[in-house]
Amino acid sequence: MKHESTLFVLVCVLASLTWAQNAPPQPAAPPGGGQARAGHHQMTEMDKEQMEAMKADVEKLKSTLAQMRANVAAISDPAEKGRWQSNIDMWETVVGHMEQMEKHMEHMGPHGHGKGGPPPSPPSEKKPE
Repeated sequence: MKHESTLFVLVCVLASLTWAQNAPPQPAAPPGGGQARAGHHQMTEMDKEQMEAMKADVEKLKSTLAQMRANVAAISDPAEKGRWQSNIDMWETVVGHMEQMEKHMEHMGPHGHGKGGPPPSPPSEKKPE
């Protein structure tokens, strides 16, 4: 039951992140005015808040994954252990993807403007055994 609750929370977190990424863009303010600068500052603050929220979500997911790994070690039934290991593998992929998105967003800076420098290296993919 505890695992189901944990999975439900993780799914909700990922759904909210996906929804936030797919939200329609806000209409742009006319360039040159004081409102445009205020709007830009507000969006930059929103971007920072979203990045911090994403980082916190990634850390929570990592913590939950560590708990799941510890729980799997105690499972004696091979079929049940295999199911949970597959679940862990899936969530590791999701967390890895979120970390790469986070790095990409940090590299791009506010509103998709690059900060310069080389792009982040692609993730090293673990192959299932």
